[in-house]
Amino acid sequence: MTAESSSDADTITSADNSIEKLPDHLLIEIFVRVPISDWASISCVKKQWANLFHGECLWQAALIKTYPLAVQAKRWPGPIPQGLSKRRFTALYISKHIFALDGEIDELVGHTYLFLKEQLEVSTMPPPSGILHGTIIDQFISCGKSSDMAQELASQIWLAVLDSLEENERTFCLLKCLAQEGDLVPMYLLSVAVSPMLMLDYPLACLNYLQVFLPYPYSRPTTVQWRVFEKLFTDFRDCFSRVDYFDVLACAKNKFQPIPSSWLGY
Repeated sequence: MTAESSSDADTITSADNSIEKLPDHLLIEIFVRVPISDWASISCVKKQWANLFHGECLWQAALIKTYPLAVQAKRWPGPIPQGLSKRRFTALYISKHIFALDGEIDELVGHTYLFLKEQLEVSTMPPPSGILHGTIIDQFISCGKSSDMAQELASQIWLAVLDSLEENERTFCLLKCLAQEGDLVPMYLLSVAVSPMLMLDYPLACLNYLQVFLPYPYSRPTTVQWRVFEKLFTDFRDCFSRVDYFDVLACAKNKFQPIPSSWLGY
């Protein structure tokens, strides 16, 4: 080893030792100034650093530095809460980079995106899309948005979430369920969405036969239903059995006329 390379190694070692001696609050100040794309790599360097990224302090500092106006934001009413600093930071990041929104609605859109994505991807048995869409509409209306604005924002969020789903068997089964759902929602599902205790008051067998047609803006947007079929007949065409293909095709023909020729042919 040359004298020069030995000197470089000593310098690096000295720098590493200096960083290790820094208290957590200074490490946090350094990390929040590093590009976000590098955070995952940083958290893998040391257990201490990983713990910082799991804690509230780092995300609170990141929120203040990156989105200073978010600190002044008040908590909103409705079924979708803000959550802690990490979730708020993620919601704002999504709003800016996926929806390119500016203004006070940024964070709410991001939280709604996270809510829908988690319901579709994480839930063992996701609620019917009518219930999910209604929850989103209620959230925007409770925050003062008009029915038209609520429907437009909800449509954008649905399309973004559908486009973000991984191409795997679980997504295929999910899209099939969404495609075959009707526009009528069982009354007991609406009741339970409002108050789970209602399940104790009425026989489930009776409530299951009571169905309601969801009016605008609670009805599922046509653009969203179209995207579901489009993904099934393009991205997942090879996953269909013959029976499933014609069942879903019948649903598509029932909703849309005419349908694209690219959807035809098993």
